[in-house]
Amino acid sequence: MSSFREKYGRYSLYVLIAGLGVTIFVEILPFLGGLLGAVTIYILLRRQLWQLTEHRHWRPSLAATVLLAEAVICFLIPISLIGWMVAVKVQRVVVDPRSILVPVKHLVELVEARTGYELWSEANVRWLLGYIPRVGQWVVVGAADFAINLVVLLFVLYFMLTGGRRMEAYCSSLMPFDPRISRKVIHEIHLIVRSNAIGIPLLAVIQGIVAYVGYLVFGAPSPLFWGVLTCFATVIPIVGTALVWIPLALFMALTGSWAPAIGLTLYGTLVVTHVDNVVRFLMQRRMAHTHPLVTIFGVIIGLSLFGFMGVIFGPLLLAMFLYFVNLFKCRYLERNRICQ
Repeated sequence: MSSFREKYGRYSLYVLIAGLGVTIFVEILPFLGGLLGAVTIYILLRRQLWQLTEHRHWRPSLAATVLLAEAVICFLIPISLIGWMVAVKVQRVVVDPRSILVPVKHLVELVEARTGYELWSEANVRWLLGYIPRVGQWVVVGAADFAINLVVLLFVLYFMLTGGRRMEAYCSSLMPFDPRISRKVIHEIHLIVRSNAIGIPLLAVIQGIVAYVGYLVFGAPSPLFWGVLTCFATVIPIVGTALVWIPLALFMALTGSWAPAIGLTLYGTLVVTHVDNVVRFLMQRRMAHTHPLVTIFGVIIGLSLFGFMGVIFGPLLLAMFLYFVNLFKCRYLERNRICQ
């Protein structure tokens, strides 16, 4: 009888935990980007947190406030400014659709003059005018979602910083491993997070700066705007930065600037594209190596799950999944107690 009651209590607890967990997860899903962002920034700041609280003996609340200000200045303000700049460009197009119709019509006329193909039609104009409001709506919804998740990120990050040691000890106690393996898992997670949360944005910024220099040198229109778009394009699988500088070079060629267009094409092919390989080689010495396929498929998965924030969290989740699969293979299939 006692055995039955024990099993009944255990399985009932399983059902309650699973049911409540699924319910909470479904309701908190819109804020998942903010929660993952808080975890990511916490992992990046934890060493500074221990330095302030354990070596300099700061109060946890004071250390959390200082590190929160650092996160806002170093991470959140630059991202917000970039998003604001892109949103302003899109908003101008939504408010005044003619501002985009005029240059598009001019480009179409250039294509028709060079190739003889007629692309401008009333049907295409109606489609473009009908599509612009949807883009504006998407930008507004995305901006509101980003602002909400930003508030969630700051709120959660503060409490994670104030209770860092206790939180890590509790999470470690829930892991289904012995203490030695648990410490190794936490260490690997830390390396993976640093590799993705620092490596991917750093690579994007470096390629964007290199491309911006090329846009200035070869006289591309609005070089800063296209440089920022190049930063975002670095995370797009397969095509990457070519999605920006190839159409820009074609536009310059159609407008008659053949020499700068050829120069920009050569610069993009020989310099911008190969910066990726050089920076990855240098970062591998200080960070965990992330295979390019993990980055490519991680971005695809992350964009569908988390939107723009999935650029970082997608590769992170995929890399962690592969690590846990390898750990399972090592520990339980090969029965190797010392997993490398």
